[in-house]
Amino acid sequence: MTTPQDLFLVSLDVSGERPVEQGDLALALAGAELIDLLGMRALTLDGERIVPGPVLTTGDRMLDEAGARLVREEPYETVEDWLWRRGEGLAVAYRDVLEADGQITGKRRHWWPVRGGDGTPADTPARRHATDRWESRDPVLTGLATTLGIQPDPPADAEPDDQAALTVLLAVGDAVAELEAVRERRRIENIAFDNIWRAP
Repeated sequence: MTTPQDLFLVSLDVSGERPVEQGDLALALAGAELIDLLGMRALTLDGERIVPGPVLTTGDRMLDEAGARLVREEPYETVEDWLWRRGEGLAVAYRDVLEADGQITGKRRHWWPVRGGDGTPADTPARRHATDRWESRDPVLTGLATTLGIQPDPPADAEPDDQAALTVLLAVGDAVAELEAVRERRRIENIAFDNIWRAP
């Protein structure tokens, strides 16, 4: 199992302080892919720029796809740019892969499986792996989940020892905050628009 898969399953299994937004999850999944590829030495970071290494076959089709999509020409891509580019549609892509592999069962509404009852992670070794990693307060997994409003109980206070992984986590947090700011701005604009039409 990979960190993105673990994160997706945890996002279904563990209640957060707010519903998980598809865009937020997509950004976090893109960050999780980077962290796994860092661990495999498929890339390194030069500051915030992603320096690709050798093309690897990881045994996971989504990570292989991510590695193949790295920008291999200087000045290379920043972590932030990767999150936005790779994140587009990524939550749905992981849902589809996990459903096809039998890791998620039941019905779903729109893009997101129904939480609880139908549409929950199946009782599989993959789900148990994700649960074990979550309950052990893995700093990467809990760090990514925290950006989605999902906190372990008690909260984890450890950060990854790897500076590159920490750089990715911080970039994910910034990107999710930026996306929430965009959503809030749109909500305010919609309210203002509605008020104009309702005014006497």
